[in-house]
Amino acid sequence: MLNLRSGFYFRPAASFMWNQTNVSRTLGIDYPILQGPFGGNLSSVKLVSTVSNLGGMGGYGAYMLTPEDIISLDKELKQATNKPYNINLWISDSDFAAGEISDEAFEKASALVKPFFDELGAPLPAKPKAYPSRFENQVEALLTAKPPVFSFIFGVPSETILEDFRKKGIKLIGNATTLDEALALENAGVDVIIASGFEAGGHRPSFLDSAEASLTGTFVLVQQIRDKVKTPVVAAGGIADARGVAAAFTLGAEGVQIGTAFLATEESGATEYHRNMLHSDAARYTTLTRVSTGRLGRGIRSRYTETLAGHNDELLPFPLQNQFIVPLRKAATEAKQWDLIMFWSGQIAPVLKHTSAKRLFESIVEEVPGYLK
Repeated sequence: MLNLRSGFYFRPAASFMWNQTNVSRTLGIDYPILQGPFGGNLSSVKLVSTVSNLGGMGGYGAYMLTPEDIISLDKELKQATNKPYNINLWISDSDFAAGEISDEAFEKASALVKPFFDELGAPLPAKPKAYPSRFENQVEALLTAKPPVFSFIFGVPSETILEDFRKKGIKLIGNATTLDEALALENAGVDVIIASGFEAGGHRPSFLDSAEASLTGTFVLVQQIRDKVKTPVVAAGGIADARGVAAAFTLGAEGVQIGTAFLATEESGATEYHRNMLHSDAARYTTLTRVSTGRLGRGIRSRYTETLAGHNDELLPFPLQNQFIVPLRKAATEAKQWDLIMFWSGQIAPVLKHTSAKRLFESIVEEVPGYLK
């Protein structure tokens, strides 16, 4: 194991317990292994409770839920586990001010995707409209529900909101894609910082600069943050097994967040086809693109993503692009035209081995000590 003070390796004493870290102590969990919270119906109560009941911390992406849904979800989670779990929200849930986009902008975006709608025999949707931010109402629901942990991406909540959560005894986790973002989160007084490297699947949760300008790799980002920040750091992106966990710990992380590997298990909310894709050769080839939702995210390359590559400037802003192509995803799913859908995935997918979240978790716990000797 690496001694972070001296820079020399040493062999831990027999009493060394790799899982006893500031992250595990702060969050009240046995193992500092966090399951990434997925949006878009990819999260599930079963996956969250499985990870939490095993001693880690499950996470549920609630960005798309109404306040009523959030309260109902929290009740389900409390019935499924008496261990800590995390509910995640997006602070910035729109890249477009209220109103309408111009007809010219809509025509450009429509021209890009119309051939796909035509291929499926589906009508082109009408121009989507922006809607008010849901974040503050969702926050009120979380404060009522009182989950053990609240995590957030795409920004830092106001000091008033953060203090409201602290008064309820709810732990706070922020996501950073750069050192500057980590410093902002530490200044806000969060309990844990997740260092989200560009290898990760799903959306890039950058907030101080564009996502395209915030593409530091996980292990470089962990070292940068660990060197300048006192708040406990969790590594996320490119970690799927004990080797990745041990590597993250060696570089200074005190916990890991694992997304793609848990998404590929039968307990997740992903479709069977999506899970099979994550275990297939297709998962060797991922791309960072805005063509799915209007925000930069990583998923498996498809005919849809490759055809629209290089046209980011012609897409609708988030969430309008997402709203606009929902009917395309639905029609493609019904027709089993999978090459017209981008399935979320991180770069680590080609090394996945487990289809059971329980077995994945247990294998990590069993094998990490051997890598840290």
